[in-house]
Amino acid sequence: MRREYLKHHPYSENIFWLIEYSDSSLDKDLETKTKIYAEVNILEYWVVNLKRKQLVVFQDPQDGEYRSKSTLTVGIIYPVAFPNVAVSVDAIVGR
Repeated sequence: MRREYLKHHPYSENIFWLIEYSDSSLDKDLETKTKIYAEVNILEYWVVNLKRKQLVVFQDPQDGEYRSKSTLTVGIIYPVAFPNVAVSVDAIVGR
């Protein structure tokens, strides 16, 4: 078992896909964190909006911003880093 994360958080190059479940921190997750994660080049960032039962997907970080943003309420999505993994939007938003 690797114990490196007992001493520090993962570095951005160790993060392939990041998911936040958000209710009270929604503004922070959609605004502040989006900029931070794009700046450090996290390839894909998902925010599950628990109030509206939506999945907000940010992809393609360039120059400190994500060039792609999609808001989904139904369907299947495939993470960029794991294209063979099918994720049901209904399952992830809690329907």
